[in-house]
Amino acid sequence: MSASVSHRIVMLDRGTFPPDTRLDGPKARHSLVLHERTAAEEAAARIGEAEIVITNKVPITKAVLDAAPNLKMVAVAATGYEVIDVAACKARGIVVSNVRDYARNTVPEHCFALMLALRRSLIAYDRSVAAGRWLESGQFCYFDYPISDLAGSTLGIIGGGTLGQAVAKIAEAFGMRVLFAARRGASEATPPYARFETVLEEADVLTFHVPLRPETRDMIGAAEFALMQRRPLIINAGRGGLVNEAALAEALVAGKIAGAGFDVTSVEPMPADHPFQALLGRPDFILTPHVAWASRQATQAVADQVFANIDALIAGKPVNVVG
Repeated sequence: MSASVSHRIVMLDRGTFPPDTRLDGPKARHSLVLHERTAAEEAAARIGEAEIVITNKVPITKAVLDAAPNLKMVAVAATGYEVIDVAACKARGIVVSNVRDYARNTVPEHCFALMLALRRSLIAYDRSVAAGRWLESGQFCYFDYPISDLAGSTLGIIGGGTLGQAVAKIAEAFGMRVLFAARRGASEATPPYARFETVLEEADVLTFHVPLRPETRDMIGAAEFALMQRRPLIINAGRGGLVNEAALAEALVAGKIAGAGFDVTSVEPMPADHPFQALLGRPDFILTPHVAWASRQATQAVADQVFANIDALIAGKPVNVVG
């Protein structure tokens, strides 16, 4: 693609970025059309004659591609690209690029925010103070909810990539013992990894940093909860679907785990009949709306990397190509 011509770019879901994120566009000459939201059935018409489409969650299917004769690139404004028909893009010679390594601070920090809030019952105490409990107690403090330190406890990490390693580094600073889980079903594990079942048995906190794939979907269910001898906290700021959500709800209500902090669900937004609906308001459950990635620094890094990927394609040297 030539940098001397003006390239037509369409962004389908600008609303998946905070309003203050700068969308400066690529350095190459371009026109950029922004759509706040795009329904799946609107995607083809909105792409139209564009050469480049930017999407976060709007599906790019073969049917959409067939209606986009000039399309040369799908720029994914995320690391995950499950919504893209990568095979159909490859067959058409359309480059698919994603963004990488932008969340190495924001996601681990969110995980520890969830851990600390649950371990120290922060939300429960805040709510009880607002309800007048402190005044009623008649003394300088009260002990309605459990408080435990992270120091000295064992953190089980499922996923040893960039995010898992970043979580481990913070955990060590807190004085936690770290265990990385080997692949489920592996008969042996080499340090620093431990057998999957060993991690479930020994962890006081479990956190997840692996992609959602057929082999990782529902990797934690009723059988796995039964192995958790230490009633751990379950922290998931990775992907919805890694933990079976109905089994999680049952385990929490039954007291098999000490608490759960989730930032993701298998369907987003969470529908009215989702198992987590019955957990909302519990002092041992926190749910945030898929915002672990969304620090100001990280969202700007995503936007900047998307446009850098586009410039690389225009220069004839595509980067972060998937598929």
